[in-house]
Amino acid sequence: MDKVAKIGSLLKKIYRVYSNTLIQTLEDQGFLDLRVSFLEILIYISQNPNSSIKLIGEACGLKKQTMTSHLNELERRGYISRSPSPQDKRELQVNLTDYGIKFKVSLFNVMNQLETEYDSKLGEVEMERISFSLENFYQKIDSRS
Repeated sequence: MDKVAKIGSLLKKIYRVYSNTLIQTLEDQGFLDLRVSFLEILIYISQNPNSSIKLIGEACGLKKQTMTSHLNELERRGYISRSPSPQDKRELQVNLTDYGIKFKVSLFNVMNQLETEYDSKLGEVEMERISFSLENFYQKIDSRS
């Protein structure tokens, strides 16, 4: 039991350090209205344009109510827009606005800086090993897999 608790605690601590560094650096660049909970959604949308709300929710592991709330807030803040899918008018696609694209550029720059920093502290091989181990661990414990 101690091992699992320690792993969970370390993962939360690592996520907090990473996300707080991202938020702080993005705030320094003028993006003052972000919350940590928005980051994963914005990263996914940045990497997967024209995604459905359902797909974003599944990828981020968020419930429909949470997704709706976050997307409403991101739309209100000018990061995203929603429009009907050309294939199915009942389904909405989510995309970045011009402001969201400006944010994406900053976000990817900051993420690249952090990756370079972490690589220099741990080494590329160690970073790959950690990534592989965590992916393997997730695949084995995720009940949806």
